[in-house]
Amino acid sequence: MSFQQQLIKWYDIHKRDLPWRSTQDPYRIWLSEVILQQTRVNQGLPYYNRFVETYPTVRDLAAAPQEDVLKLWQGLGYYSRARNLHAAAQQVVEMGGIFPDSYKDLLKLKGVGDYTAAAIASFAFHEAVPVVDGNVYRVLSRIYGISTAINVTAGVKEFKNLAIRLMDHNQPHVYNQAIMEFGAMQCVPRNPDCTVCPFKDDCMAYKDQRIEELPVKIKKTKAKNLHHHYIVLQTPQDKTLLQERPQSGIWAGLFEFPFIESDGALLSVEFRDKLQEQEWWSGFRFRESVYNQDPIIHKLSHRKIHAYFWIVEIDQEIEEGITIQQAFQKPLHILMHRFMSSFWNSYL
Repeated sequence: MSFQQQLIKWYDIHKRDLPWRSTQDPYRIWLSEVILQQTRVNQGLPYYNRFVETYPTVRDLAAAPQEDVLKLWQGLGYYSRARNLHAAAQQVVEMGGIFPDSYKDLLKLKGVGDYTAAAIASFAFHEAVPVVDGNVYRVLSRIYGISTAINVTAGVKEFKNLAIRLMDHNQPHVYNQAIMEFGAMQCVPRNPDCTVCPFKDDCMAYKDQRIEELPVKIKKTKAKNLHHHYIVLQTPQDKTLLQERPQSGIWAGLFEFPFIESDGALLSVEFRDKLQEQEWWSGFRFRESVYNQDPIIHKLSHRKIHAYFWIVEIDQEIEEGITIQQAFQKPLHILMHRFMSSFWNSYL
């Protein structure tokens, strides 16, 4: 039995019943693939269902305000995915509301790279292009004993060429789903049960006891430490102040409290001095207290944020102030949402 036949046989028995597998609608397939990038299926599935319910067509998504899309996305992280999703939907509408039907043309959509284009092309249009994601890298590197790093140019090329050679051209949509599912369910990153694997007799990593070593990935540079002191304003009428982040960079377009950057923790007197230096600060009379003496650590791919929340009670209203209920309606990044849910849980 060939590699492809064994894989598809395994898939027929073990595949999960997922909603995007019962459709050839490119919009819903695209939506699922974007949501599941760097997100587990059990976490992404409720988001997929909410997006389909809220925006049943690509035209509905394109017409929505970006702020609403970001709010619906809240909690998934990597918010550039949501912004690109919204922008690509608008591109499709500009094309007449019809999705490109080839791998080459799908690559022209905002945020659609090699993997996503291949997934849509094969699942929706049965184009014979291989899908190579983290699961596929792991399966191929182990079975074929490949030590080339998967996050260098040479490795990407080597795995792509191998994936092309192994491709089942008669049923590419089934083959691609099968190898991705095999990596997600059987050939898992840690402690896979190799005794029940249909490829154990041919797997180089199993033979050479290199399961935990493969695939090889070169470590990224050390994360940069950032110290953010968030200013949680409270007015006499229970209002606060949120600011929208710039439309580029970390957490673009999301809302948060104003903050002060420093090299580390601040004493109360130091915080007060820095607060007076802020352009938006109008010299209010206030009293402050720090919510957390020890920083709340939030890790991103290239940054580690040390967050301090300072509760600042001022004696007058502010023009830009919003109620706490209104604050919860804004698209918030996860660090803000967790703090607000803890500090103002009675408003939820």
